[in-house]
Amino acid sequence: MNAPFPTGPSTDEPVALGALTSSVGFMLRMCQTRAYDQFFREFQDTEVRPGELTLLWVLDLNPGLKQGSVGRTLNIKPAHMTKLIQRLVREEFVERRVPPEDRRSIQLYLTETGRDYLNRYRERFLAVHRAERVGLNDAEMATLLALLSKLNFQEAPECP
Repeated sequence: MNAPFPTGPSTDEPVALGALTSSVGFMLRMCQTRAYDQFFREFQDTEVRPGELTLLWVLDLNPGLKQGSVGRTLNIKPAHMTKLIQRLVREEFVERRVPPEDRRSIQLYLTETGRDYLNRYRERFLAVHRAERVGLNDAEMATLLALLSKLNFQEAPECP
């Protein structure tokens, strides 16, 4: 079963956050936890994990990606990526292949079982992402995604 999530209306007292509300990292983390709550509500009757489904999605779009490339793109640490791929190989969702031109790298391919699994949950996964848009119109969502992309694909600056 997936992670538990809060249920029912909140009876918590107001909490002042001060300057935290101008912190991109803090606000992203708050949004991320809300998105995960929504994900786990939608998938509570399954063993589906957001990171696994995302990885399967990416491999479906990019057959033969090198394990290191997809790990760096998705910000997955090498040790965690190795465990994740091992689990997906055991489940027969992913196949690892060593290309003859570079025996040091590993290419990843979605298997038919993996594609069937992804397709079984694709609409529910997309429904979660549609729910993330609550309160934003199309223009606001486009602006938010453009700004997040701009932040995500820049090198982190040094703290002053």
